[in-house]
Amino acid sequence: MSGIVTAVLLSLLSAAGYALAAVAQSRLARATAPGRRGLRSLAARPLWWWAVGLNAAAALAHVGALHHGPLVLVQPLGALSLVAALPLAARHARRRVHRTEWRGALATLAGLGALVAVTGPTPPGESLSAAESLGVAAAAALLITALARGRGLGYATASGIASGVASALTQTVTAAVAAGGAAGSAWWVTALVAALVAAFAAGGLLLSQAAYRVGLAAPLAVVNLANPAAAAVIGVLLLGETFRMGAWGWLVAAGAAALAARGVVLLSRGTARAAVTPAGARPEGAREACSGDAGAPPLPPPVAAG
Repeated sequence: MSGIVTAVLLSLLSAAGYALAAVAQSRLARATAPGRRGLRSLAARPLWWWAVGLNAAAALAHVGALHHGPLVLVQPLGALSLVAALPLAARHARRRVHRTEWRGALATLAGLGALVAVTGPTPPGESLSAAESLGVAAAAALLITALARGRGLGYATASGIASGVASALTQTVTAAVAAGGAAGSAWWVTALVAALVAAFAAGGLLLSQAAYRVGLAAPLAVVNLANPAAAAVIGVLLLGETFRMGAWGWLVAAGAAALAARGVVLLSRGTARAAVTPAGARPEGAREACSGDAGAPPLPPPVAAG
């Protein structure tokens, strides 16, 4: 029981860290220019390094939570970063969280929780081989490159995939080190996979920074979804994982993905509405009533000619 409590506490700490980091990154995204010039500007800002540190601390807390508790508990709790980030960002923007945003966040969390719940566990001791790790890294790099050509949610999807691949490769490195090196592989192969972990983790962070240029809620939701989805695909294809309940499990997973996608759509709409009509702003009719011509009588209709 104490292990479950520890997993819950670490998961909540991880979610809080990711939420604070996401809010900081969102603020920086609106204040920096895109491209290399923007990267140099980020490096000169202390807030950026606070965000990097928060992301690193949250990742360590997440790993610790997975050590003490099952994935079906830890992953949905980690997604609470979305719920925490909404009021934090709204407070900074001096507005209220739109009702549509709350609905989108709940739909996203429900979809993610259902998706993780029907995903079967990895068989004990299973991890990617060196060849599989390099193949996954190459395929992921091509997919991320294609997604990064777009904007906004394309960046967010690429960020989540990069983070999910980094997690899968981390498991490979950990297993190789514990076994004294990858079976049938030289030490430099393990070192190469470790370097790929660092590259995908750093790439995921920079891609999320670019994604937050279009807002916070929807990109953060997509990152939270794409990360476990990428890990689940790797697990099903290469590690012998499967969906529980057979064919019904696949149907539940499809429904969960659709529900989560609906949540992302609602988050995008809610953020757009909040940006157009912030809290405290008067509706259009009220603004007209307070204008200088509000007290003037209406103009008479035009007289028809002839």
